[in-house]
Amino acid sequence: MIIGVPKEIKISENRVGLTEQGVKQLVSEGHKLLVEKDAGLGSMISNELYEEVGATIIDTKSEVYKSSEMIVKVKEPLADEYELMQENQILYTYLHLAAEPKLTKALCERKVKAIGYETIQAADGSLPLLVPMSEVAGRMATQVGAFYLQKDKGGKGILLGGVTGVKKGQVTIIGGGVVGTNAAKMAVGLGAEVTILDVNHARLEYLDDIFQGRVRTLYSSVSNIEDAVSKSDLLVGAVLIAGRKAPQLVSEKMVKSMGTGSVVVDVAVDQGGCIATCKPTSHTSPTFDIDGVIHYCVPNMPGVVARTSTYALTNATMRYASMIAQMGVEDAIQKDPALYKGLNVYGGYVSYEPVAKDLNLEYRPFSI
Repeated sequence: MIIGVPKEIKISENRVGLTEQGVKQLVSEGHKLLVEKDAGLGSMISNELYEEVGATIIDTKSEVYKSSEMIVKVKEPLADEYELMQENQILYTYLHLAAEPKLTKALCERKVKAIGYETIQAADGSLPLLVPMSEVAGRMATQVGAFYLQKDKGGKGILLGGVTGVKKGQVTIIGGGVVGTNAAKMAVGLGAEVTILDVNHARLEYLDDIFQGRVRTLYSSVSNIEDAVSKSDLLVGAVLIAGRKAPQLVSEKMVKSMGTGSVVVDVAVDQGGCIATCKPTSHTSPTFDIDGVIHYCVPNMPGVVARTSTYALTNATMRYASMIAQMGVEDAIQKDPALYKGLNVYGGYVSYEPVAKDLNLEYRPFSI
């Protein structure tokens, strides 16, 4: 199969769909790899390094799309790329279509076979291709929040860990999944007072166990969210419902109760956000202010730690990339049921039910 790796064009997105190690593996399996010129530079992977492992460097994005049977990316195609996609072309990337109606329409119109990393789901319910970037985003959320709490950045002037004899910063995390757990690890490591809210009692038990009493766990009810948010210096939104828009659990009134100089980081913003006051920002203009509360809502947070993120992502995506390239979408899905839920668009229709419901589109499942 001919596999194309285009350069990402989302603002400050420095990741790339495949590392040189991933390219080498696919070349060794008999595939032809086309990499857009300079696609890997943001992750410190040179054109020469790709060529050394057997890739062909292509000067233009349009030629990569035109010549490839399968496209491997990191982020969803942007409007400038819609016209480049071809009928029956395989698109393998993060999609987050529940928050992208225009992209969903384009994928259907062009009859692309679109597989979303974020909805590939193992039998135990885990999302193996979402885990590495969730780990990165979760850890970054606390790091970013601590930065914007500095007075020179408009924050309260609070050190999350405090010092001897001084109150510690209060961190509240809505959602105890991979993002929330990693945000908590960083916050605990900095010495903050940490509260995690979740609706899954078994998950709360797990968090109690791994943190050994160093975090407070609460059931995610309206009353508990209101109380925790009002006492927060840093609020992290970390809610995920696979393939669906994130539910808005934190109201504007709750955010206002945090007080001037507090910080909100909504990691769920790529799925619509779980905090009512949040809207997508970018790495070039990452924050905005509402009622004196600083909001950081960048959908592609891992893009600025691209070296770490790209290698972590390729580690996760390679297994399925290899299967799809070797067998095609249809046979790969039959071989591994996890890929069935990864197929978001097929044959001109939405083939992933949560996206169809959220966007009020016809759901037409792929028939195995």
